[in-house]
Amino acid sequence: MAAGTGAGTGTGGGGTGTGALLIAREDVFDPEEVFALYASVEWEGYTEDVGRLCRGLANSHLVVTARDASGTLLGLARTLSDDEHVCYVQDLLVNPAHHRRGVGRALLEHLKERYAHCRFFLLSTDHESTPEGKVNAAFYRSLGLLSYEEKQMAAFGLPRVRTA
Repeated sequence: MAAGTGAGTGTGGGGTGTGALLIAREDVFDPEEVFALYASVEWEGYTEDVGRLCRGLANSHLVVTARDASGTLLGLARTLSDDEHVCYVQDLLVNPAHHRRGVGRALLEHLKERYAHCRFFLLSTDHESTPEGKVNAAFYRSLGLLSYEEKQMAAFGLPRVRTA
């Protein structure tokens, strides 16, 4: 969906342009557009229920998108934060057709600036032992981020598949 047609357009928070790239806060989400972006990176856990995905985006602390001059959604980042001490980047995704064009970098730089006052700026990604994890680690390091191990920290979580 192109910007300016209603749902899925920027709604406050200001936007910054990087050439023909517009980074802007959004709080209204077009389910088809969001589904297409998450499906492009094969995040099936999110695309199984697009309504739940859109509610999750709406409940996030901040969602910023990257769009081209025609309004096409290229990428998205969202945070969970208390906006004082901790910012957790829950999602950072770019449609693979637009990889290596500075979209992810622009989104993450925007978030780093927005949350510069927070003590912790964290995210999780695939382990470096996986092909995608190796690429992701190099990308995040190029932006000045360190792994938890390098920060002498550890991260823990419950298994993805759980029974209630």
